[in-house]
Amino acid sequence: MGCSSCGTGGTPSGCKNNGNCSSGGCNKLEVYDWLANVALPSGQKQFDIVEVRFKNSRKEFYKNSKELKLQAGDVVVVEGAPGYDVGVISVIGELARIQVSKKAPGLKPSETKKIKKIAEQEDIDKWIKARSLEKEVMYKSRTLAVNLNLQMKISDVEYQGDLTKATFYYTAEGRVDFRQLIRDMADEFKIRVEMKQIGSRQEASRLGGIGSCGRELCCSTWLTDFRSVSTSAARYQQLSLNPQKLAGQCGKLKCCLNYELDSYLDALKAFPKGDLKLRTEKGTAVYVKTDVFKQQMWYAYDGDKTQGSTLVPLGPDRVREIIKLNKDGKKPTDLMEYVVKEKVEVPAYANVDGQDSLDRFEHIFKKPKKRPNKNKSKQKPKAEGGENKSPNPQKNANPTNNTGENTAPKKRRNNKRRPKPNNNTNNPQNNDAK
Repeated sequence: MGCSSCGTGGTPSGCKNNGNCSSGGCNKLEVYDWLANVALPSGQKQFDIVEVRFKNSRKEFYKNSKELKLQAGDVVVVEGAPGYDVGVISVIGELARIQVSKKAPGLKPSETKKIKKIAEQEDIDKWIKARSLEKEVMYKSRTLAVNLNLQMKISDVEYQGDLTKATFYYTAEGRVDFRQLIRDMADEFKIRVEMKQIGSRQEASRLGGIGSCGRELCCSTWLTDFRSVSTSAARYQQLSLNPQKLAGQCGKLKCCLNYELDSYLDALKAFPKGDLKLRTEKGTAVYVKTDVFKQQMWYAYDGDKTQGSTLVPLGPDRVREIIKLNKDGKKPTDLMEYVVKEKVEVPAYANVDGQDSLDRFEHIFKKPKKRPNKNKSKQKPKAEGGENKSPNPQKNANPTNNTGENTAPKKRRNNKRRPKPNNNTNNPQNNDAK
């Protein structure tokens, strides 16, 4: 049983396995079983706890007490509270043991819920029907919440596999009294209602989406722990404190700000502190910013209008030299003396046919102007084959055919139209002609 994006027949829209995905690769927080081909030592039984995936990113551990032959991707019926639920196995074997020690180290096997059986076609049809009802129920529940003036947002609804219970996930800034809402939803949908409040990051993890980097959200694909992100992480990385660029789809600071923070902190140890001012004979220079990759610190003169807009790049070693001179009571003449000038290498190519010009293609799109040709050449007479056999125009000026008739084209003396003959019978000239 594959993901919901794949079809059961014909051309699928996702992994091209026609709904027979065995790895769950099209789902959120998928896991690649890198221990699948590793055989267990002789006499050792397979780990009896498996990880079952439900809608979106919800996963739970269940015990295979009946020793069923299970594989990743199998649809199973598990114990619910109350009733039963239907899910897909995501991890089995020794990898499930690692997941249990990582996510639920205090899990007791005796208290773990059990797997009842492998799902039959009737169970799968009921499960698919439950998924089809969730979208409509979510819209109706939002309407009920608005009618009660509740400050909450219902973001997701998950039906249980037996259609007897539904879990409503919502986000709210404060505490919400939804007791009347539960009564209204129970009367409307005729099911058992459970409300769960989640944070904005958990909401983004469940719903998924595309980030500003063009890839799927980390929280919905592989990230499982949400660490706190502060604005100091952006300051260490020399990023502008623009909330529109630093915030993700959840409205909080992006989790990826913590990915390279340790590398930046290690690199910044090689730089002197930026709170120290550099004193020169030209004036006092104030620290502006640091370029970690180019190993440069930028300073600008304080209070000097002529030099205030000019930034001077200095290396960390040069900054330490100036600080040491200031401590000894000495002042350098100017910061420009400590700037390392790099030689600009001349490119090896030459400007061939205006390749460096930005407007070299503009003449292609201009339409040529049509100019009238005043000196039109007269048409030359041509022979029967269409070729002009007499290059000299004076020769054969009046060509004749075999009968002696002149076949040269007659030149029109003027462009005036000839008068049409008058067909009036009253005209005496026409009567005489007749």
